[in-house]
Amino acid sequence: MKKIIVIGGGAAGMIAALESAKRGNNVILIEKNNKLGKKLYITGKGRCNLTNACDVDTLLNNTISNPYFLYSSFYTMDSDALMRYFGDMGLPLKVERGNRVFPASDRSSDVISALSRELSKNKVNVRLNTEVVDLLFHEDKFTGVKLTDNTRLDADACIIATGGLSYPVTGSTGDGYKFARKLGHDVSPLYPSLVPIKIKEKWIPNLAGLSLKNVEITLKRDKKIVYKDFGEMLFTHVGVSGPIILSASRYLVGEQINCMLSIDLKPALDEKMLDSRILRDFESYKNRDFSNTLDDLLPKKLIPIIIELSEISGDKKVNNITKEERRKLVKLIKEMPLTVTGTTGYKEAVITCGGVNCDEIDPSTMESKKVKGIFFAGEVIDVDAYTGGFNLQIAFSTGFLAGNSC
Repeated sequence: MKKIIVIGGGAAGMIAALESAKRGNNVILIEKNNKLGKKLYITGKGRCNLTNACDVDTLLNNTISNPYFLYSSFYTMDSDALMRYFGDMGLPLKVERGNRVFPASDRSSDVISALSRELSKNKVNVRLNTEVVDLLFHEDKFTGVKLTDNTRLDADACIIATGGLSYPVTGSTGDGYKFARKLGHDVSPLYPSLVPIKIKEKWIPNLAGLSLKNVEITLKRDKKIVYKDFGEMLFTHVGVSGPIILSASRYLVGEQINCMLSIDLKPALDEKMLDSRILRDFESYKNRDFSNTLDDLLPKKLIPIIIELSEISGDKKVNNITKEERRKLVKLIKEMPLTVTGTTGYKEAVITCGGVNCDEIDPSTMESKKVKGIFFAGEVIDVDAYTGGFNLQIAFSTGFLAGNSC
């Protein structure tokens, strides 16, 4: 029997501890919060998007940083295997639009409860309100950890599953990066990712709370397209959020200047079709003011902004609107411009981009190539993906592999 210490009681840490214990090891799971899975609890707006019901190729294609590193992890536990894993724990799941997988109850707490029951059943020693401040070594071999009260815990191996820097209120304060650097690992630059985007335009607060479905966004840097996406988005008091915006934010990493975001409010119509549609509406409301003719085309909250940006007087009769003014209106609806000023930072970021250099970790075991007996799992590693359950799949897959390997 080996003694294994797992640092971090999130998705990766819990599954790593569980798998290690199943193999007869004496496992101590250390979590500095007063409960396990604090970040897991708030993911998916409290519903917990566990994974994406897709094949391994799709998992890899949705991984942005270092997908090659995850071959072993994904083929050891793909999304089907993960869904069976939770099914065997007695947790019913459901698949929603975009193949997103949630607990059938829509409660992230049920995911945490299922994992907690298994940890207890497999006699994992869970130590809450406990913080590791240092890793201990003898002749370049891991021997244990030191806690905040100077207590020493001896062990044969350690799995670092401390998460990143995102949502610091959940305890993600970058401890794992500090440990990795002490071990001699390179840590790539860290940035908030999958995060709401801040917008410069002064009218943005007027749209706060407005949700748009079936729109297309285009992100440009120095007038070059760097990202396009179709789906749902949301206006906030400071900018924009929602699934397609969070994915777009990954392309702001390290480069947030000279960026413009445009929204195609009617992607199903090309400019000619949209112009014909507007002409029909104008014909129907030919005696009305311009401000009273857009209700069939746009959300009510958006109409005053579009009128302002179009520079067409709201009280102008539609039968007096010129072809040039109509052309400008069409262009505006197809490319509503937003000036990016940055992101809302780690406090609202779903994940951290960057982390422990993948070239210094054995992808088939998750063990450090620099120090024997040290393993990494989850967000602390330099791997990240789009929204849709892909990042939690990474956490569970790498945690599963590390727990088995150590």
